[in-house]
Amino acid sequence: KRYGSAARVHKGDCMRRDTWLALGAVLLILAALAAKSLLLSVPAVEHVPDGFDADRAKARLAFILGDQRPHPADSAADDAVRERLLSTLQEMGLKPLVRDQIACNDFQKARLVACARVRNVIALLGPAAGKALLLSAHYDSVPVGPGAADDGIGVATLLEVGSILKQRSLKRPVILLFNEGEELGLIGARAFLADPLSRNVDSVLNFEARGVNGPATMFETNQPNGAAIAIYGGAVRRPYASSLSTDVARLIPNDTDVTVFKERNWLTLNSAIFGNETRYHSPGDDLPGLDARSLQDMGDEALALATKLSAGTPEVSGNRIFFDLAQRLFIQIPVGFGIVCLSILLVAFAALAWRRGSLIRGGGVAVVALIAAGASTWAALEIIALIRSGTYWRTDPELTFVATYAAALLAELAVFRTAGAGIQTRALRAAYWFLFLLLGTLLALVAPGGIVYFLIPPAVILLGTVLSRWFAPAEVIGGVAGVVLLFLTWGELLASLESIFSPGPLWVVAPVAAIMIAPALIEIQALFARAERRFVLGGSALFALVAWIVVAATPAYSEDHQQRFTIEHVTEFPSGRASWSVLNDGRRLPSAYSTVGRWHRGKLDFSERQRWFAPAPKAVGIRPVGIEVMEVVRNGEDRTITLKLQANGAERILLVGPADAHIRSAGMPGYVRPIADDVSDARYTISCSGRSCDGAELQIALHSAKPVTFSLVGARDGLPGPAAPLIRARPRFARPQYTPDESLTISHLSL
Repeated sequence: KRYGSAARVHKGDCMRRDTWLALGAVLLILAALAAKSLLLSVPAVEHVPDGFDADRAKARLAFILGDQRPHPADSAADDAVRERLLSTLQEMGLKPLVRDQIACNDFQKARLVACARVRNVIALLGPAAGKALLLSAHYDSVPVGPGAADDGIGVATLLEVGSILKQRSLKRPVILLFNEGEELGLIGARAFLADPLSRNVDSVLNFEARGVNGPATMFETNQPNGAAIAIYGGAVRRPYASSLSTDVARLIPNDTDVTVFKERNWLTLNSAIFGNETRYHSPGDDLPGLDARSLQDMGDEALALATKLSAGTPEVSGNRIFFDLAQRLFIQIPVGFGIVCLSILLVAFAALAWRRGSLIRGGGVAVVALIAAGASTWAALEIIALIRSGTYWRTDPELTFVATYAAALLAELAVFRTAGAGIQTRALRAAYWFLFLLLGTLLALVAPGGIVYFLIPPAVILLGTVLSRWFAPAEVIGGVAGVVLLFLTWGELLASLESIFSPGPLWVVAPVAAIMIAPALIEIQALFARAERRFVLGGSALFALVAWIVVAATPAYSEDHQQRFTIEHVTEFPSGRASWSVLNDGRRLPSAYSTVGRWHRGKLDFSERQRWFAPAPKAVGIRPVGIEVMEVVRNGEDRTITLKLQANGAERILLVGPADAHIRSAGMPGYVRPIADDVSDARYTISCSGRSCDGAELQIALHSAKPVTFSLVGARDGLPGPAAPLIRARPRFARPQYTPDESLTISHLSL
């Protein structure tokens, strides 16, 4: 009896110990997910002779930005920025050129043609003859912010790199392009393609920003990318790039000047910073907000690439898949070799899982675990959204991401401890990694650059499995090593996704985290089997609950991470009916706003974004945009209409046509651009921005004999006097973003 009692006590002690170890393992997994940002860093500002100096570059940028007012293309403020830019180039001993053009640009991914008068600034370095390297950035800003990062970081980079290259003996021409009109629709880039200088270009480095801090990310290349990746891998000291991101850049609707340059099939490397999107396209995109370390990182990369490319382009063909490891090691392989490796691994793990009898059941458990993780995170986010409206995570999105991962971990743990409890670890391991490789194969169908993320961890595990014939622990060692490598290789990927999707939707990151969590739980399944299940699940649920309580209690906004909050005054013609509009993240308006009337949610007839609306007094002296039909040329059902614009005070003019308008092309004389009718079912938009739109002529070609009704929108910066109480009552940590406080007129035109 004494022996049996002691055995039970000992068993209980072991169970308690294993329970605490299991809970510790859960915390360790969450800590590893939270600590992934440690894989990324930005360098300190350096003052090295003949090297990039971020302090010097930022000082030049401060002079060029002047009083840091917004300076959209073809505005008086941008004229002043351009004059200071020209003065800086002249002080550097260069002779800048200014190309004054009215141009229009179209988009492959949208039914949009954008027009404006742009003045590109060009400086030439090196010999006059030979194939040229183009360094490109845009100097205009959005109407709502000063653009210190977007694209002041590119301007500062080009100036500093140009000053260094000027002191060197270059083997071929280098062109510094400071283009105007990128924010209006990549118009300066389109204008440059008509410039005679563009005919000699064979390679381009473009520099951008979608935030104000973080490492420089090389996120886009030309196709095939073999030569570009050979240059990047051989030149950059702190690489941060992924072939998956370059594939995604081709699939998503976002565009940069590189979208236009791709028509020439130049060797292309496109880099940007992405940290703290809350300052992007807002008054917060100012000099204090721009991290000098990010400027240093981008400058180091730009100088290294320009130095390498100024000697010529390599004779390398084909496509490469690639990624970096903690910004220290850059791994690249031919895409064909990656496909072969993926296929071999997929077949090997399918055979292994089949031999161990877990291909169906084990794979099914893994699938259910991943689905449960996604469902639980979605449900948790929906529940917290009922408690907190708006982008409640804006101050510290990392907290919400960690809470999301805690919910995913809890769901996967519950599945593995119930449905997977009777499956041996080695059988479940084989089934999971087969599923992992199957997911990689499916991803490769749309984004082959993602293959590179599915090779190293399973290869290490397969090696351990083979070696276990002679050394029994090898498979376990390989399994643990595979999980560690998965966290190292996918950690950066997860950090990048968090940065990109910090505005939302947050659930997008959950599947990636779930894929990382599952094999970690499998490797410690034996530990969970010996632990008290209800305490482990209860403890994990407590971790998730505490994480979500922290999320619920954290202030939504701060000085550095402010709420999007744009106020608009909208006048509809011919009725003259006026209303206030507030474009925010859906959060309820301050109580002081109730004094102007009852607010409701709705949309403007030219936009899909939800807004708050309330009645407003009429603005004195405001007039709608005017249109004069100059000429109509008919050819059967085809019509070409020439219009003359009358801005009547508007700085931006939009003509928005219905989805069935069948517009073939649009633009200004000499710059009429085609519109692809099959790219989407969205409405057609034709825009003209800047002072030169007043009196400008616009041509529209339609394949429609029937009249087409357009919404005619005029936008001017600023609000009428009665808006003063709304401006004063705007929340403390709130500011306009993406669009400024502005006055809109809406009328309709039948053509």
